[in-house]
Amino acid sequence: MEIRAESYTADGFPTGALLVRDGDAHGHGQERPARLVDRIREAARLRHLSRRTEKAYASWIRRFVLHHGKRHPRAMGAREVTEFLTHLATEREVAASTQNQALSALLFLYRDVLGMELPWMDEIVRAKRTRHLPVVLSRAEVGQLFEQLDGPTPTRLMALLLYGSGLRLLECARLRVQDVDFERRVVTVRAGKGDRDRRTLLPHTAIKPLREQLAHARALHKSDTQNGMGWVELPNALAEKYPQAGREWPWQWVFPATRAYRDDKTGQRRRHHLHESVLQRAVKQAVKDAGIPKKATCHTLRHSFATHLLEDGYDIRTIQELLGHKDVATTMIYTHVLNQGQLGVRSPADHLGSPE
Repeated sequence: MEIRAESYTADGFPTGALLVRDGDAHGHGQERPARLVDRIREAARLRHLSRRTEKAYASWIRRFVLHHGKRHPRAMGAREVTEFLTHLATEREVAASTQNQALSALLFLYRDVLGMELPWMDEIVRAKRTRHLPVVLSRAEVGQLFEQLDGPTPTRLMALLLYGSGLRLLECARLRVQDVDFERRVVTVRAGKGDRDRRTLLPHTAIKPLREQLAHARALHKSDTQNGMGWVELPNALAEKYPQAGREWPWQWVFPATRAYRDDKTGQRRRHHLHESVLQRAVKQAVKDAGIPKKATCHTLRHSFATHLLEDGYDIRTIQELLGHKDVATTMIYTHVLNQGQLGVRSPADHLGSPE
């Protein structure tokens, strides 16, 4: 295997970074260049990293290569990695979490893509993250927010599931028909954060609008099927094991997109789920229209779900499971934002008389 760094893709990756030999066991045959970006993609999918993680890692590796004048990563080491991370912290002033993501991408590059176990990789110090308290809406503010959510898109229902079930934004957007159990009032989250499944509750107030949404989705699916479409993307390699499953009703999205697309690999006419930015824009506008003086987002509804359950007296372990937190310490942060203060402590100042 050789290093060639004299040519680059439009994205800044060395095209001849790695050479793969096509031929027999004796080494006869022609060498073809394997682009670094292709190796990144292969290594990410071999390890079942999410597409978002794959995209983020590729972006950081590209920036690293461009920052150092398109030098090949094999020709660089601890000094260049540290200098790049310092540049992000001092000149770009990125958050600690962003800096750590860049470091993770570079560790992935050297260890998993290039197969280089270097001693200096373990000596690079990660940035210390600042622990911020989550933004939480009061129950009155949640009501004001939902009063402003209306329109032709199912954004109000999606927001209701974020608040009523504690779903993350993408977990809600990626719900499939088979993930909703009306009889048991349960929502199943498939391959959530950390690639873990979990079950959470289905709020009673969401049952009627959710049935209406599914009726709309079913009518759309029926129309798509009659027009030679009706396919959706399936996880992992299920499409190979069950070739027709992608057209079956249980696998359809609860919140389908308004437009169809053609998959380049299969040629199928598919529908994606509703893009998460639709709900993000709707919630942002609703917060503004309601006059809520907080920097509230879609994730704020999930934070409010956990905090309000704590206020209602539910135990921390139950809430941990509903949220899908791996460590209860992550859930414990909500004890710091209760209306009555931590442990329900009352301030001694409240015993004073009213100031004149």
